[in-house]
Amino acid sequence: MGGGDTAGRLVRPFALTGGRTRPSRADFTLITTVTAVDPPPTWATRPQPEHQRILRRCAEPIAVAELAALLDLPVSVIVIMLCDLLEAGRITLRPPTPVSRNKDLDLLQKVRDGLGRL
Repeated sequence: MGGGDTAGRLVRPFALTGGRTRPSRADFTLITTVTAVDPPPTWATRPQPEHQRILRRCAEPIAVAELAALLDLPVSVIVIMLCDLLEAGRITLRPPTPVSRNKDLDLLQKVRDGLGRL
C-alpha cells in the first residue's frame, strides 16, 4: 500500500501548511489574482518545494481558485501557502476590481428598451 491519498499525493494537505488551518491574512478571495515576483527579493529564503510549485504557476497572473484547481489542492491550503509567499515578498496580489452596478443597470435598461422597440 502506498503512502499517498486517492489523488496520488504523498504529502497530506495539513502537512503542507504546517498544521495551520487558518490563513494569517484576509487578503485572498477566490478571484484575487496572484503573480510571482521576478526576480525574487534578495533577502527571501529558498521556498519549500510546494511553494515552488505555486511560484511556477504564478509566473503569469492567476486567480486563487484556478491555482487551487491546477495544483489539485483545497483552496484553504492554497490560501495559507499564498500568505506565506506574500509575507516572504515572493508574490504580489491584485484584489478583484469592484464593478459599478449603476452603469451596468443603466446599460441593461437601455438594451431592454431597445429590444422592446423592435
